[in-house]
Amino acid sequence: MARKRALVTGAAGFLGSHLCDRLIADGMEVIAMDNLITGRIENLEHLFHLETFSFFHHDVSKFIHIPGDLDYILHFASPASPIDYLKIPIQTLKVGSLGIHNCLGLARAKKARVLIASTSEVYGDPTVHPQKEDYWGNVNPVGPRGVYDEAKRFQEAMTMAYHTYHGLETRIVRIFNTYGPRMRLNDGRVLPAFIGQALRGEDLTIFGDGTQTRSFCFVDDLIEGIIRLLHSDCVDPVNIGNPDEITIAEFAEEIIKLTGTNQKVVYKELPKDDPKQRQPDISKAKDILNWEPKVHRSEGLKITYEYFKSLSKEELFKKEHNNFEKYIQ
Repeated sequence: MARKRALVTGAAGFLGSHLCDRLIADGMEVIAMDNLITGRIENLEHLFHLETFSFFHHDVSKFIHIPGDLDYILHFASPASPIDYLKIPIQTLKVGSLGIHNCLGLARAKKARVLIASTSEVYGDPTVHPQKEDYWGNVNPVGPRGVYDEAKRFQEAMTMAYHTYHGLETRIVRIFNTYGPRMRLNDGRVLPAFIGQALRGEDLTIFGDGTQTRSFCFVDDLIEGIIRLLHSDCVDPVNIGNPDEITIAEFAEEIIKLTGTNQKVVYKELPKDDPKQRQPDISKAKDILNWEPKVHRSEGLKITYEYFKSLSKEELFKKEHNNFEKYIQ
C-alpha cells in the first residue's frame, strides 16, 4: 500500500514540528512548509536526513504548489503568541485568510483532507465557563488581540464553507494552552516567560492580579488528540486541551517550587482584552475521539524545565529573534 503524504504548514513551529514527528512515526511522508517568521529550523533538523521528510521555505499566504498526490493538509501556520501578532498584525490576518484559502484550494485540487489549527482564542474573554464548542465567544474585533482572534474565526468559517459547498473533508481543532519542549523561551506566553525569568534569576511577572486562570496541556497529549481528530469523521470544531484549571498566581508558585528559585512575584497591568478565564470543556473529545489528557502538569513541567535548562546561556539571555521586518506588507 502506498505511503500516505501529508503537508504540514507552520512545520518549524512548536506544535508543527511535534506534529511532523508524529506523522512520520505513523508511517507517513511529510512535506513541511514554513516561512520561518516565527518558526525555528532547529526544530526540524533531526528530520532532514529522512527520505520521508522534505522542507519548503515558503509563505502559505502566497500560492502553494506541491507536486504529486496529497492525502492530508494540516494548516498550523500562524503567529500564535501576543509578542508575535502584536508586532505583525497584518501578516497574522493574511495567514488566517489568504493562507487558509490557499490550503483549502490545494486540498480541493488534490482531494485531500484538511485539518486546521484553530484556538481557544475564538472564545475571546469568555462569559461562559468552561468553554464548550457551541459557545460563540466574546471577542473584540478591533482590539489588539482581534487580529489573531478574528483570523482564526474567519479560518473556521472559510473551512466550513469549503466543506459545505465543495464537499471537502475538513477537521477543526480548537487548541487550548499547550506546553512542552521546543517552545520559544521569550515568546510572551506565561509558561516559558516564568521559566525563563526563573532561570535568569529575575522576578516572575504576573500581568493583572493573578486570579485569571489557564489550563495547560502537555504537547504529547495535544498531538494525540489532533491525530485522533484527523482520522475521525467529526467535521465540527473540537476542543483539545487539559481542563485542569489553575490561577496564574498559583502557577507562578509552582514554577518557583519546580525551579528551586526564590524570586519574588511582581504584578503589572493586565493587557487589554486578556482573557480572565480559560478552561476547555472536552466532553466532545471524550465522546467522539475517546481522548483525554494523560500527562499530569507536574510531570510535563519537569520535562519542559529540563528542556529549557539544556539551552545555552546565549539562548537563555538573548532577546526574542526578530525576522519580522521583511515580512511586513
